[in-house]
Amino acid sequence: MRRPSAEGGTVSVMSDGDSAATGDPSDEQASPDTVRIVLADDHSVVRSGLRLLLDAEVDFEVVAEASDIDSAGRYVRGHHPSVLVLDLNMPGGSSLEAIPKIREQSPETQIVVLTMQQDPAFAREALSGGAIGYVLKDAADDELVGAVRLASRGESYLNPRLGARMAAAPPPGPPDGLSEREVDVLRLIALGHTNGEIAEKLFLSVRTVETHRSHIQQKVRLSTRAELVGYAREHRLLDDEPAKP
Repeated sequence: MRRPSAEGGTVSVMSDGDSAATGDPSDEQASPDTVRIVLADDHSVVRSGLRLLLDAEVDFEVVAEASDIDSAGRYVRGHHPSVLVLDLNMPGGSSLEAIPKIREQSPETQIVVLTMQQDPAFAREALSGGAIGYVLKDAADDELVGAVRLASRGESYLNPRLGARMAAAPPPGPPDGLSEREVDVLRLIALGHTNGEIAEKLFLSVRTVETHRSHIQQKVRLSTRAELVGYAREHRLLDDEPAKP
């Protein structure tokens, strides 16, 4: 697909499903100052709106759109953009798990997460995994352009409302050396969720949930679900129970 450029010519624009999107990025001509962006969201209407927002900036160029994790990674490897705008809830795997992999494959590409998730745990994991920005979708019109511009300069951005919540409620120290993510998995196990349901809720693969479950069992030295439920209750890890003072 091609669209008019500001100079009156045309430039290639790759979208999900366009086989040319994995072509040689050396064919693309762009100013050294242009912020080249891959946009990854599984809803085409959302991508269209975000594209209009980003393309309105004279120094931004959306070079590819992706609707799943695999195509997002493929387009980043093919284009090596300045910034990947990545939705957390994407088909084909876990965006949280994909962040460090994409950063390893294309270190020059900064990642800005765009999501509905307001839980500080997701922001902490995304940022610790290598994302440089975290924008909430309900604030995207006001914040996304600035976050992308900061990211292109290697500067971080965190939604202020979420940042205030993270500062006000630092993560508690989990018992028995459990990681924060393992506590999340244990809590959902105790609440009766299956591995598949836990994977969907935490944006993880089922295999990753199974690995977390195995590590939990080793650390707390318990194996049955009934034992894990008792452990979670003892340590006040369930959502409807207050934390220990």
